[in-house]
Amino acid sequence: MSLEATMIIVDNSESSRNGDYTSTRWDAQCDAVGIIHSAKMRSHPQSAVGLMSMGGKGPEVLSTFTPDFGGILAGLHRTKIHGTAHLSSSIQVAGLALKHRSEKSQRQRIIVFSCSPIEEDEKSLVKLAKKMKKNNVSVDVIAFGDLESDQTKKLEAFVENVKGGDGSNLAIIPPGPHLLSEELQVSPILGGDGTGAAGGPEGAEGGGFGFEDAAENDPELAYALRLSLEEEKNRQQKEQKEREEREGKTELEGVPEEGQQGESSGGNDKKEDGDKMDTA
Repeated sequence: MSLEATMIIVDNSESSRNGDYTSTRWDAQCDAVGIIHSAKMRSHPQSAVGLMSMGGKGPEVLSTFTPDFGGILAGLHRTKIHGTAHLSSSIQVAGLALKHRSEKSQRQRIIVFSCSPIEEDEKSLVKLAKKMKKNNVSVDVIAFGDLESDQTKKLEAFVENVKGGDGSNLAIIPPGPHLLSEELQVSPILGGDGTGAAGGPEGAEGGGFGFEDAAENDPELAYALRLSLEEEKNRQQKEQKEREEREGKTELEGVPEEGQQGESSGGNDKKEDGDKMDTA
């Protein structure tokens, strides 16, 4: 790895709620973002990392280029999961941000997480790839989730056409027993040999460093990341509970409460009794 400005694009679309990765696809990405930032800063202390999201109404820059993980962490923390993914426009915005980086000696790289359906056609993605290559921007794509073959084919075509002198890579990481970040560490994106963590302890060691190693070498980073993931998990659980309560309340509003009919009929009985007493 070299002196780089890296823009990480996270997929915060509705697809990232899926729980096929620990504990959700979104949490898995947050974990992996911390690993990427740590790897880039270890490679060169003057490198910088930025953060963007691709879900919702459109791409959003969450953190400008910085060597400080605190800015990245804050961006992750305030990101909400919603909407659909905007892959092409996100890459274009990231490319624009790289063009205006303050340190021009930094090589340009984009790392994209993708776990959603890809609306763009292959032809437009290839055109975008060639544009990125022309501007000397390397693009790594991390495809994870239960992707259709059509989606994989599109991403393969994109990466094949964006490849330049400094390399661009595609890591396809299906759900499994290992963390997304563990699989990422042994991929070519972070300098691994691409054998995958599923190969056992030897394969994991071949990836350079794991989350445990990052915790040992940078405990503050590891603590902050774990804390952020826990807070995000609690927030999502709270939102889900509130949503379930609202839905339950709406359903109950249409159902008459127990005893209402009895009270109504009881009132009629009393009225009838009262009439009888007056007559007497």
